[in-house]
Amino acid sequence: MQKTSIAAAVISLSCLPLIAAAAPSVMGHGKAGAAPAVAPDASCASNAGTDTLNAILSQNFEASFDAYDAQSADDFKVKKGKVCNATGLSVTGQYFNGSGPARDVDVTFYKNASGHPGAVVKSYANLAYTNGPSFVVKFPSKAKLKGTNWVSPVANMDFGAGGEWGWEVQSEISGAEGNWQNPGGGFGACPTWDTITTCIGVTGDFMFSVNGKLK
Repeated sequence: MQKTSIAAAVISLSCLPLIAAAAPSVMGHGKAGAAPAVAPDASCASNAGTDTLNAILSQNFEASFDAYDAQSADDFKVKKGKVCNATGLSVTGQYFNGSGPARDVDVTFYKNASGHPGAVVKSYANLAYTNGPSFVVKFPSKAKLKGTNWVSPVANMDFGAGGEWGWEVQSEISGAEGNWQNPGGGFGACPTWDTITTCIGVTGDFMFSVNGKLK
């Protein structure tokens, strides 16, 4: 597994004011998106810590930028002896290198594999959202989750039309640190899952709430 971090120069470019960019950046750093409000009794799991204003790319681009397609993921633990009937997901995010909007959102749940995303548990494609860029999505069918899982939201958006979407990072870490991958190799780091510290040089977890009922 490749362990090389993305060069600091690449990261610094992503933090410049919004201008027309020739290629995607791995991170945005700007105004925080509004965190979706979720009732605690309707939430299976939640990360709602201190927003760092760093937003890590998690996006499916148009074909000409496929090498930059990237995915962020974070873990959460369902209470022992309980099952989460997940009905939706709320995430805190921001647009950068453009103002969006995303067409729709893909959401995938994974089993835990030694501190990284493993086998797919449930996947949803092309979900409509509200409250962008802090997406709130509802699932067409429930995802039944137990134990430790990983969740990954990916924005479907053309770079040339809307720029980029990033999932915002909180400074606190719950469980394993947030993970990231860039299978196409456009950023030259982490073709498979690894921590955002290793891949990008930013430490923390992602901000989200898995909505549903515990039984």
